[in-house]
Amino acid sequence: MSQRSKPRSFNRPANQRRALLRSLARSLVMHERISTTEAKAKELRPFVERLVTYAKKNTLASRRLTKARLNDDVAVAKLFESIGPRYSERAGGYTRIVKRTRRGANDARKLAYIAFV
Repeated sequence: MSQRSKPRSFNRPANQRRALLRSLARSLVMHERISTTEAKAKELRPFVERLVTYAKKNTLASRRLTKARLNDDVAVAKLFESIGPRYSERAGGYTRIVKRTRRGANDARKLAYIAFV
């Protein structure tokens, strides 16, 4: 019997998880490449790719949905003006995760870059 997949909790309550994803997504849209842990990058990818799909549609409803998800006017404007049109011909897969080397002995978290393709 197949098990249901559960998103990573990051040892945080749901509201803090949403705030974390919102903050990471906002940073990714503004800087177009960020460094974070591998697990956070893997959770961020579908969140951001959905926003880029909304930006490709460029309707009022998609703008409102994106504004509700990001809660940042500058990031929404950049998403709809530069990032969305850039991927108008692409069917999906707007982000890339590149794994980095681990940190030192004290903190051995797996690190990764997440960037737009």
